[in-house]
Amino acid sequence: MVKNLIIAGSAIAFLATATFATGRSVALNKSIESLEPMKGIVFWPDQAKKQKDLQGSISLEFSYCLPCAVVKGKSDGKINYDWSIFEKMLDDVKSRGHQAIVRFRIEYPNEEINNAPNCVEDSLGATAVPKYIKAISDYKETHADNPGDDGPTDYAGWGHSELQWFYKQFYTDFAAKYDKDPRIAFVQVGFGHWAEYHIYGTTLKLGTNFASKDYQTEFLKHVDTLFKETPWSISIDAADNHYTPIAGNKTLLALGFGLFDDSFMHKEHDISQGDGDNEKNWITLDTTRWKNAPAGGEISYYTSKDQHEFLNPAGLYGITWEAAASKYHMTYVIGNDAPEGQYATKNRVDSASSFAGYKFEITGYAVNKISAAVRVKNIGIAPLYHNAYVTVKGVRSKKSLKGLLPGKEAIYTVSGIEIGDKESPEPTITSDKLLKDATIPYKASLDGNAKPIEGLIDESSTGINKGRLIRTDDSIISGKNRATDLKGRNVPSKAAHGAYYPVSKH
Repeated sequence: MVKNLIIAGSAIAFLATATFATGRSVALNKSIESLEPMKGIVFWPDQAKKQKDLQGSISLEFSYCLPCAVVKGKSDGKINYDWSIFEKMLDDVKSRGHQAIVRFRIEYPNEEINNAPNCVEDSLGATAVPKYIKAISDYKETHADNPGDDGPTDYAGWGHSELQWFYKQFYTDFAAKYDKDPRIAFVQVGFGHWAEYHIYGTTLKLGTNFASKDYQTEFLKHVDTLFKETPWSISIDAADNHYTPIAGNKTLLALGFGLFDDSFMHKEHDISQGDGDNEKNWITLDTTRWKNAPAGGEISYYTSKDQHEFLNPAGLYGITWEAAASKYHMTYVIGNDAPEGQYATKNRVDSASSFAGYKFEITGYAVNKISAAVRVKNIGIAPLYHNAYVTVKGVRSKKSLKGLLPGKEAIYTVSGIEIGDKESPEPTITSDKLLKDATIPYKASLDGNAKPIEGLIDESSTGINKGRLIRTDDSIISGKNRATDLKGRNVPSKAAHGAYYPVSKH
């Protein structure tokens, strides 16, 4: 006991008398010269391919996807997959330096499926239910001739146990294979027309032509357990309790889904503009959800004007893109038809994309011989929803930039490195969810003369102070190894006629 007291007393004396080098500030001047990944204006693959001058102005491409196109059948209780057609789409998007937003759909009014031999092809309005399920004798689909004037539409037999099992297992298998894939930035899920949680123009029959509320509850809870790296979202139309069980359900509202709005910026989108159904849906599903999960969507197709003019700097229906994006903290929006209007110049798409989502500024940078401390501020309108790390000399901070809110800043410590007295290594921001060799750009304007920021590791690294962080006043932050703690709606002409590829208009 006496011996222990002596050791403790010696340690206290050491802390009281020792002087710790705080390191030095480092000059850093950077500007953001390219669009940040995983944000901004979104095109379909055919538009992205065609718009050569705008390929650097977008980072995301959207594609509908078909479960039937990748499912060959089922044997021994397991689904047999052929992902080649899906892989082709992802590689095509990647070839332009972009990442994909994918939405698997079952029903699509007036749409044929082509170039997908595992599906029922050349039939207007056919579902994307796999053939092996359609071949089951008691599996039945229903049909509507022209729901909502959108054209002939088949509806999956959502009361069948095999389809219910399949839909959950499909997402289990998909997430296991693709959750960490850097080619995919966001996943959207849902039921109904275009997987947007409605079947307008058709009599709703829960458990028949639309999934029952009990099954939806089961499905959403299941999906929430699957995706660890890729954010998943549902349509704001899921706020309608006629279709879904979500509104007012604390358990379901607590799930980690983001939201997409498939008729963003239409004439009466907000309450202040008219009926405001879209804004009401955002409110029902929680207007603070953006702090933890992405807000996205698609510019309205209610009129061609909506897509063509939403980038008008003067605004659309009295609201600019920047004002609408700020209000809803939008990370991305599909504006595929913008190039067909007069406002989608390169400079305008650049600025509109850049305005969305997160944006980082390094506001402080200090180093000593064994560590670096980098203070980062989010100067955007939304967080980054993917793990990303401050990286110095190839070593990452243990704390992720994911979730850093707009207007907030945090210090990121990088340890386990060696830095020479005259060395000034340049930080990068890296992520496993970025394409190969890609980094996240940032801005900085540091002259190196400021007092070093907190967050450096004590260089002496002996005894009680090993691995402790240093404050700017030379004192040590208490706590064991604190370094580890710092660580719309679509129109049919926008459909994917071929598997996963949109084609020219009807």
